[in-house]
Amino acid sequence: MCGFNAVLARSTKNAPSSIGPYSQTVAFSHYNYLSAQLPLDAKTGELIAGGIKEQAEQCLKNIKAIVDSIDHVMSDIVKITVFVKDINDAYAVDEVYNTFFPTYVPARTMVEVAALPMDALVQIEALVSNGEGTIPNAPQAGDLIKLTNNTENAPTSLLSTQTVSFSHYNNLSAQLPIDPKTGRLVAGGVKEQTGQCLKNIKAILESIDVPFDDIVKINIYLKNLSDIEAVNEVYTTFFPDSAIARSAAYVPARTTVAASALPMDALVQIEAVVSHGDGTPPQAVEDRHGIVIWANNTENAPKSSLSTQTVAFSHYNHLSAQLPLDAKTGELVAGGVKEQAEQCLKNIKAIVESIDHVMDDVVNVNIFVKNIADIDAIDEVYTTFFPGGIPARRTVGVSALPKDALVQIDAVVSNAEGTPPKA
Repeated sequence: MCGFNAVLARSTKNAPSSIGPYSQTVAFSHYNYLSAQLPLDAKTGELIAGGIKEQAEQCLKNIKAIVDSIDHVMSDIVKITVFVKDINDAYAVDEVYNTFFPTYVPARTMVEVAALPMDALVQIEALVSNGEGTIPNAPQAGDLIKLTNNTENAPTSLLSTQTVSFSHYNNLSAQLPIDPKTGRLVAGGVKEQTGQCLKNIKAILESIDVPFDDIVKINIYLKNLSDIEAVNEVYTTFFPDSAIARSAAYVPARTTVAASALPMDALVQIEAVVSHGDGTPPQAVEDRHGIVIWANNTENAPKSSLSTQTVAFSHYNHLSAQLPLDAKTGELVAGGVKEQAEQCLKNIKAIVESIDHVMDDVVNVNIFVKNIADIDAIDEVYTTFFPGGIPARRTVGVSALPKDALVQIDAVVSNAEGTPPKA
């Protein structure tokens, strides 16, 4: 009998079949990654009739069907990400959303993107706790508890919890540049807004006694991608945060995404995935302490002073988004979307191999594409890297990408060996 967690991909006929080479849900250790759900009828595979309310309801019904199929419940969801075609539809989505989460609300991110597969109006993704773990033929107790937390020192919302912890991770709701005292956007431009987003994240972490440098992954959603240099100027004043992190020049893995619009007409929104070495009870004390962050860069993939290529903590590796850059020159590769998609995936493969893993260890993939119509060409390349179509996946169309790339891809990789203290 294997003593290690294994990647567990599952699908149900009660939710739509995947429209690409990916699984409905992939579990590893204490989390299930669900592929982003479109408003498709499970029987026909077609978009349902109706407008935004009907589509939002169908997305959530599909998520519920998947969650039910793996013997979980909707309150096991720790994080929801909502992509809408029109941010003005947020209120209609929220009206439906409340019926699926009448009491407990997960951490949440909402963003408007340029396009969604099948011209949908909305697409919803979920991250679900998995207390039983994924050690073959050796289910764990399954009684780990979920810890939720809100602090008055950061903006609160009836629609989301600021941070939801399960096992060895904290998943934070995306933070807008809102002053928690007034509930309004802070005055100023993108620099001031970036600073407020990061202050809010820091306040949430301080409220659960977690240091800022325990962040393993940052996702930045920007209204204008041209603002990235201004964002980076502020970002570097927050990372690294501690003397230990500065001595190691530690920065989290990172993904930057162009948002067509953000709630409250903000210019920037930032979300974070945070390590949680204390775990969540009833994990025993000997299982909680001494887990460390392992950050890694390789010369075989593009480097950045603002991000680490991969950051491992406990049973996951979180990778920075990969652009189609040649690792030697730092320049975009020649060719079209196929060549660019291949380079993104080559970079991911190089990073995965540099930490002694293989592509079969990937549990979740996020694809950001400049032209949603390019997804078939991307899939042609994608299947050569993932012939089994195992990882869960999200695909969204964006208005722009760094370096004017056509595609950008990030990934989460299983880490069966964990991250105990180095000898």
